[in-house]
Amino acid sequence: MTNTRPTQDQINKSLWSACDTFRGAFDSSEYKNYILVFMFMKYMSDVWKDHYDEYKKLYGDDEELIQRKLQRERFVLPDNCSFDYLYEKRNDTNIGEEIDKVLAKIEDKNLSKLEGVFRNISFNSDKLGQTKDRNRRLKNLLTDFANPVLDFRPSKLGKVEDVLGNAYMYLIGEFASGAGKKGGEFYTPDEVSELLARLVNPKPGDRICDPTCGSGSLLIKVGEQVKDKASNRSKDFALYGQESNGDTWALSKLNMFLHGMDSARIEWCDTINNPQLIEGDHLMKFNIVVANPPFSLDKWGAENAETDRFQRFLRGTPPKSKGDYAFILHMIDTTLPDGRIGVIVPHGVLFRGSAEGKIRQKLIEENLLEAVIGLPSNLFFGTGIPAAIMIFNKAKKSKEVLFIDASKEYQDGKKQNKLREDDIEKIVSVYQNFEAVEKYSSVVSLQEIKDNDFNLNIPRYVDTFEEETPIDLLKVKQEIQSLEGELAVVRKEMEQYLEELGL
Repeated sequence: MTNTRPTQDQINKSLWSACDTFRGAFDSSEYKNYILVFMFMKYMSDVWKDHYDEYKKLYGDDEELIQRKLQRERFVLPDNCSFDYLYEKRNDTNIGEEIDKVLAKIEDKNLSKLEGVFRNISFNSDKLGQTKDRNRRLKNLLTDFANPVLDFRPSKLGKVEDVLGNAYMYLIGEFASGAGKKGGEFYTPDEVSELLARLVNPKPGDRICDPTCGSGSLLIKVGEQVKDKASNRSKDFALYGQESNGDTWALSKLNMFLHGMDSARIEWCDTINNPQLIEGDHLMKFNIVVANPPFSLDKWGAENAETDRFQRFLRGTPPKSKGDYAFILHMIDTTLPDGRIGVIVPHGVLFRGSAEGKIRQKLIEENLLEAVIGLPSNLFFGTGIPAAIMIFNKAKKSKEVLFIDASKEYQDGKKQNKLREDDIEKIVSVYQNFEAVEKYSSVVSLQEIKDNDFNLNIPRYVDTFEEETPIDLLKVKQEIQSLEGELAVVRKEMEQYLEELGL
């Protein structure tokens, strides 16, 4: 075992290499669950081992006292539920069944924090192949995680939650990239989450919610934005989320745990049709609400809008085939009177008419909309279309809306484009200063928006047109004459060569 502490990059690469066990067998949108759950189990096992060794040094052979101390830790690992126990059984013909038993025991022992997180995954499933192939893959997986680089003991790794939290985010990003369209269902690109977190700017004591939280990356980013002067980071905030996909909900719970945010309340439910973040007879209210909802969700539950017991659709019912404003209306209704909302939307939300146009008009007339920010195309997994961020402010005082066209400033990538730190900083600075910048942003009165029939299409308000450089015709003529002269010389040389060859 090496005594050198591995770097974040080494840990990330070793974890990504462990995915080779499943590559080619089935899609990354599925095998991600096996890798991330196994990483989590290894983390719990290594941390537990460290705690035991620490107490052993303190209390020697007093096993009863050691066990009492261990039962007070953040989580409890039952007997015969460690990674080492499974590694010793790596050659067993029922290794998949053994792993499932260990996960079930861990969940039962930690129900308050982990109830249900392993219910949708089985290492004994035919998804992993028939018995022989499954056993081979699981043995490889155990061997990969026995790599000394993946020793997650705090005594070896330092702030293990920070390192493992970063590794988890890295893996989620890689899985989303490889999952194509499905990737966008569980992950918001890191730099977009960072941008939105800075824009809503949460403060200590805030309750923060993401009603379509996916694997939790955006929600965590917003939480991490809460800082105090002493430590440059604060845990004085509360996180809440809702997610409709059971597998993704489980990943979100694990993500929160690895980031030391296991007090977060993440509900597995349909946010529009069966929200679970409720206080009494009312929806819970939050200081900050952020989301990257599914774009233009078909069959979102329009048939239930008229009888919605929370009356979220008094401003109008969104179209049956486009659920964008259903999520926006939910977010607005779950925000406190001094709260802010940041939501990522497709551009159609800004200008589509009919029912959406009427809802948009009411939101603008109520002076809730604070900013519209156009993002570059091809930022998100599974879609190349450009998106926008809408910022709503329940405590807004000015009667103006800031429009930012940030669509042209980004880093070009092979698969996806990325926002650079300078791009993020510029957007945040312009928003915070609420300023007009030539060919980039504009501060627009509500009256002007009304005059435009409440159409929020960004080019109506931000002129990014660049005049073409005037063409110097005399210079072009001279270049043509020069090229023609060069061409004549080449032709003459070719004729001489052809003549020498008798052609």
